[in-house]
Amino acid sequence: MKNHALVYITFASILFFGSCSSQSDIPEEEAEPLQEGTYVLTANQFKSSNMELGIFEMASFHQVVKAIGKFDVPPENNAAVSSYFSGTIKDIRLLPGEKVKKGQKLFTLENPDFVQIQQDYLEAKGQLTYLKSDYERQKNLAQDNVTSQKNYLKAESDYIVTNVKAESLAKKLQLMNIDPNSLSLENIRSTIQINSPIEGYVTQVHAMRGKFLNPSETAISIVDTDHMHLELNVFEKDLSKIQKGQPIVFKIQEDDSKEYEAFVYLVNKVVDPENRTIGIHGHLSDEKITERFNPGMYVEAEIYATTATKISLPQDALVDIDGEFYVLVLKHFSKNEYTFMKRKVKTRLSNEGNVEILNHQEFSEGAQFLVKGAFNIITD
Repeated sequence: MKNHALVYITFASILFFGSCSSQSDIPEEEAEPLQEGTYVLTANQFKSSNMELGIFEMASFHQVVKAIGKFDVPPENNAAVSSYFSGTIKDIRLLPGEKVKKGQKLFTLENPDFVQIQQDYLEAKGQLTYLKSDYERQKNLAQDNVTSQKNYLKAESDYIVTNVKAESLAKKLQLMNIDPNSLSLENIRSTIQINSPIEGYVTQVHAMRGKFLNPSETAISIVDTDHMHLELNVFEKDLSKIQKGQPIVFKIQEDDSKEYEAFVYLVNKVVDPENRTIGIHGHLSDEKITERFNPGMYVEAEIYATTATKISLPQDALVDIDGEFYVLVLKHFSKNEYTFMKRKVKTRLSNEGNVEILNHQEFSEGAQFLVKGAFNIITD
């Protein structure tokens, strides 16, 4: 986001000894002030102090909005695994952090009531064949006026009621992960298997073997980290600066030396009445790095609200004296010395490496500045 274009001038072969020093009677290690705000350096001083020259450069400056928050996943990527039916946990072998696949067996529930549901379904299914045959027979007889309407309606009612009962029991069996089509007298069982609804990682295990699990009581929590995102908060006063698509640079508490990139995906429309903050939903620029993070990780972020390109100088070129900024501009140089003039500059925006110079037009085109070492000279 920065566009450095420093111009460096080195004089590796221009070194003066003896005569240069005796001419001014000033040691080589010190700059010589000729008049107020003017400084002369020898070529040897310039080189030995690793000083550098540079010119005005165009740099990007951002209006930054500070934000804090955490990593999170979409609601559909969180699963609280429970059962529609109560029962005693017979078998469970899971630990937090373990990865599970969608449809994988998590634990087994046991309850005698499961047997009764399967029995009721098989009985209803067995009656349907006879009731359907009787219903069709009574229907034909009623059409020929051979039987009474009452017998026909009763046969119809018995068939419909039993059919509804069988269908509802089949739905229950499906919720129990039992296939009604393959259920028979030989494979009735007292246990049901609870499977994982998503692929992800086990975050919490609330159950244990022998525990009685009530309906809808959470036994296991699972999270899918494939679509990790940022949930940030900014103060209400900064809301007008935030727009969808703006860049986000963030750091994690575990390693604040490394920066990562994201962008604003959604801006909440409701203000938190207690903290007066707005929620910002951010997506990572590189989804491949999500494996480095975990849901709940604390995040410190900066949202680049606006970006502007301005004429600037490197930060090291400016010296702060009582709240005012000065630079050293090169006025003259020969093969053995540099002459600098101290000049005041007006500044506004700044980033990590550059400062905007407002009065850049007061300097000549191509002006060169001491961008490394100015502080030691001016404050000496």
